[in-house]
Amino acid sequence: MSDVLLQIKNLYAGIAEDEKEIIKGLNLEIKAGEIHAVMGPNGAGKSTLSYVLTGKPDYEVTSGEVFFNDKDLLRLAPNERACEGLFLSMQYPVAITGVTTNNFLKHAINAQRKYKGLPELDAAEFLKLIRGAAKEFNISSEMLKREINVGFSGGEKKRLEILQLSLLQPKLAILDEADSGLDIDALRTVAEGVNKWHNQNNALLIITHHLDLLNYIRPDFVHIYADGHIVKSGSMQLAEDLEANGYKNYLEE
Repeated sequence: MSDVLLQIKNLYAGIAEDEKEIIKGLNLEIKAGEIHAVMGPNGAGKSTLSYVLTGKPDYEVTSGEVFFNDKDLLRLAPNERACEGLFLSMQYPVAITGVTTNNFLKHAINAQRKYKGLPELDAAEFLKLIRGAAKEFNISSEMLKREINVGFSGGEKKRLEILQLSLLQPKLAILDEADSGLDIDALRTVAEGVNKWHNQNNALLIITHHLDLLNYIRPDFVHIYADGHIVKSGSMQLAEDLEANGYKNYLEE
């Protein structure tokens, strides 16, 4: 098996009903063990990339190829992509009334286990697993009993997403502006959880505007994303240059 987890080849995509391409000829390769950061101005299509990769409805690929873990990602349904090991931490996690956090997590874990041909966890096994993981991220048992994300603060929502990351152990995690709205303590908690999960067998794609998160989760590669494709790639130094000088010089090249 190749060590390339994600390979995007000349991808064009957008919102189907608008008939407008937002991603325009994107090429990107992510190998196991790597951390990539995508930075770009508002409206460049960064979040669209995360939606297309995870199979969000209403987003349509018009041409190009995407391979994930040696499989044609675009042929997989959203739930299959998740079970194959693709994870998205959303900028604005959705609140779901009527579904407790405990119940949601149990079904997510068991759906993944069933897909892999593993036995589902029973109630006792799940409680043992979730209690240990929740304690690590300062998530109370009362929070786990609440409806998922209903009335949660921004920090609570992000901690819950990192709890999911820890429990599901994906092969590739996409963090879509995970630092949005977080104070310094919540940001540090999120970063510590991500760094603990990350190893040489998985990979991380960070979509962000600022250096805040990248100062805690150091990327191997930084990409400037504009007008639907990558216009320049570099090291952490590139992110530091953007923070100091903005995008103007790079977008004029």
